[in-house]
Amino acid sequence: MDLTRRRLLGLAGASLGGIALHTAGFSAGSAWAAPRFAGDPFAFGVASGDPLPDGVVLWTRLAPDPLALDGRGGMPELVVDVEWQVAEDESFGTVVAEGVERATPELAHSVHVEVAGLAPGRDYVYRFRAGGDISPVGRTRTARTDGAALNFAFASCQCWYEGFYTGYRHMAGEDLDLVLHLGDYLYEYGVGETGGVRGVALDASFQRETQTLVDYRNRHALTRLDLDLQAAHQAFPWVLTWDDHEVENNWAADFAQSDSDGYPDDDPVAWRARKAAAFQAYYEHLPLRLPQRPNGAEARMYRRLGFGSLLDLHVLDTRSHRDDQVCGDGTKSGCDIERSAPERTILGAEQESWLLDGAGRSAATWNVLANQTLVAQVDQDPDPLVHTSGLDMWDGYTAARDRLLTGLWERNVNNPVVVTGDIHRAVVADLTLDFADEHAPAVATEFAGSSVTSGKDGSPTDDVGAAWLAPGVNPHLKWHSSQRGYTVVQATPEELRVSYRVTPMVTIPGSGIETVATFAVAAGQPGAQPA
Repeated sequence: MDLTRRRLLGLAGASLGGIALHTAGFSAGSAWAAPRFAGDPFAFGVASGDPLPDGVVLWTRLAPDPLALDGRGGMPELVVDVEWQVAEDESFGTVVAEGVERATPELAHSVHVEVAGLAPGRDYVYRFRAGGDISPVGRTRTARTDGAALNFAFASCQCWYEGFYTGYRHMAGEDLDLVLHLGDYLYEYGVGETGGVRGVALDASFQRETQTLVDYRNRHALTRLDLDLQAAHQAFPWVLTWDDHEVENNWAADFAQSDSDGYPDDDPVAWRARKAAAFQAYYEHLPLRLPQRPNGAEARMYRRLGFGSLLDLHVLDTRSHRDDQVCGDGTKSGCDIERSAPERTILGAEQESWLLDGAGRSAATWNVLANQTLVAQVDQDPDPLVHTSGLDMWDGYTAARDRLLTGLWERNVNNPVVVTGDIHRAVVADLTLDFADEHAPAVATEFAGSSVTSGKDGSPTDDVGAAWLAPGVNPHLKWHSSQRGYTVVQATPEELRVSYRVTPMVTIPGSGIETVATFAVAAGQPGAQPA
């Protein structure tokens, strides 16, 4: 890496804008003059994210002792100047951008570089250097603007102790423009004495539920050490949003999970402190831009990314602004009045207006909503006299769902498609204005992807899937699977084609990959058809 100390000082001056933005208010003293690390400082690898036509954000975190019990990753309380380069070729013969970013102890020595001035729809490589250590080389791609096909994968729910991330190794071999992660990047529960199926011994601090910043940092660190996950991050830019387990199961804005888990989350001050710790650790470990950096227990995760005339991506946050779940949460019947209250919201008024107004103004062929919990109505009991609903899903917020779907229809939004995580099963659904009318036309299409590992090994179907697809129960549901994997989407001006990739086994490493279903939506014709 051709960066001398004199050149380093010059680049630091050229990069002050990024330093001032991402590390404002943090350690302002002199940097560690000649850092030497006891281990590989790039143990978590590298990543990029949120591609724009002219740039991406680059990420790494310095951690020579990645699971250090104090959460510092083996780093001293010193600032480290980290050099970075972006090039057109893997030999770095044509460097197109370079600079220095300051890694501070306040952000766990994470680095977020917002690179601009690149060409649209281009592949680039990038790397970092700290002291004498050079990171792995990552590959990224800026957003397309030419209207050509866009390929992306989406995934969610990657419980570390319930399965191996073999799916990510296969994903790294795909030809993708980007990856969407729809939530549950980690799980807050204790990982078990042997790390579940991973079969590794860990300190007792990993056996308890995460509560503090140190807890969340080390749970992210444990997740980020997986080499298959690193490979997928290293291969493509990612666009991420959170769901519940990044903080706590089924949290809702200022409401913790309503249970008796022994933690003081019923105390609003303690709950906000826990949220703040979880939010900060999430930002520290992922390739997020400055607007997503949290301010204590507040963060704005919803945002919009454009890919020319082809596709607008609306990234949602269905956790931070929702009303609390009704009827004690869970899956149950007999809660119709409460869950359908007209004032209830899952997005919050500001995000709801932002989404509908932005989608209504979009001139792109496709409007894709990156969403967490299932939008489609699902009666989970085949008994025609009983309607059983999942109250954490949009079924628990039916007025909000009506406003969403009616808003998309009234604004004549171009080809709305929802991609969803959370439910540990794959579902294809037509979204209508009246789910009670099996002949109601579709106004949008939903593709829910299964988990990467959560729930351990799945199966092509199970009792839940059989109940959901029972004749006459949910006629708008087109397909279901409870196997594990990820989903690949190809968008063209003519159609959006969705392929479900499955890893049959996740409790042992090295599973193969197969495509078990493919569906397509034709432009101008909402509703999924087998392809």
